[in-house]
Amino acid sequence: MSYRTGFGYDIHKLVKGRKLFIGGVQIPYKLGLLGHSDADVLLHSISDAILGAACLDDIGIHFPNTDKKYKDISSLLILKKSYELMKSRGYEVENIDCTIIAQEPKIMPYRKEMIKNISKILNTSSINIKATTSEGIGPIGKKEGIACYSVALLSKQ
Repeated sequence: MSYRTGFGYDIHKLVKGRKLFIGGVQIPYKLGLLGHSDADVLLHSISDAILGAACLDDIGIHFPNTDKKYKDISSLLILKKSYELMKSRGYEVENIDCTIIAQEPKIMPYRKEMIKNISKILNTSSINIKATTSEGIGPIGKKEGIACYSVALLSKQ
């Protein structure tokens, strides 16, 4: 058995007039994340971690923000396609660990639903999601954006 690790990071600006999606869950909030797709920072960082572990570039290569077919696409579809690309290389997901950084809104009430969405696509129950604030420091602390870090461990027989 061989193992590969990948690291993912994403950040998006919070703006008026957009819905907020994190982990494929629509979270009631006065602002949403700005992006070409639905700007789901959690799913983007996981997708990048999976693609990175499998040496398959990143989501910017596979889902460019210059391509109109990805405009407002659900990031659940980005994660699904990233998983399919990873599987085509013979890998399985062993586990995913994520940290969402957001001053607001509170993330933990939606954690179980996020894990359910991600587990269904990645065919594993080994998904961990943590959340923290930036203690009022920087743009995230000033409620200007939300970021996420993710690590993926893949295996291959």
